[in-house]
Amino acid sequence: MKINLKVWRQKNNNTPGKLVEYHLDNVSEDMSFLEMFDVLNDSLTRKGEDPVTFDHDCREGICGMCSMYINGRAHGPQTGATTCQLHMRSFNDGDTIVVEPWRARSFPVIKDLMVDRSAFDRIIQSGGYVSVNTGSARDANEILVPRTIADEAMDAAACIGCGACVAACKNASAMLFVSAKVSQLAILPQGHSEHKERAERMVAQMDAEGFGACSFTGACSVECPKSISLDHIARMNREYLGAKLSSDNVQG
Repeated sequence: MKINLKVWRQKNNNTPGKLVEYHLDNVSEDMSFLEMFDVLNDSLTRKGEDPVTFDHDCREGICGMCSMYINGRAHGPQTGATTCQLHMRSFNDGDTIVVEPWRARSFPVIKDLMVDRSAFDRIIQSGGYVSVNTGSARDANEILVPRTIADEAMDAAACIGCGACVAACKNASAMLFVSAKVSQLAILPQGHSEHKERAERMVAQMDAEGFGACSFTGACSVECPKSISLDHIARMNREYLGAKLSSDNVQG
């Protein structure tokens, strides 16, 4: 296939960026989208030009590193898949593909298509954990968890923290990400004792990072590569309300 690319190039967050056009011939439909970018960067390097900077790691849809806004959609046209799982068979010969970074104030551009998502790390550090005493592993059956609860917690834990929810949201809200991290712990017995403090601290940190408010339009869940449900946002709102009403250490 022949593919026309319009790729966002930006030296750093303090300099203006622009879309730069590139043309690729002989693109195989069996290539992944990132492999196509590897071919582009190889060509640019051979010409002595600066290759396009983009995030990637596992390339198996697990790590959440790949973050490209492709033709106006987070991770591209394929539903329930990350950028690295997207293949060129999803496009046609002669197509023009516009590739941009995540657009959010809380995700400043590092270079080209790479953004700084450390705001997510700080939200997790604020309360996305369970405090336990270290030592030998406890017996697997010591704490009984109903199958439905375990499945629901696993669904929430499927979130890979890629940031597509923020990029897809018109308000750049991180509610889907934060609610998934709150839910995966709050509904399990191990996480219940800290559920109030967890909700208040993580929401306070989310607000401090500058993410927008949730208007519950659902774009985040639609574009999420792991199809995280909006139900988790409803649960986090309930957890947060309970914390505001009864916690002794409510913040923000």
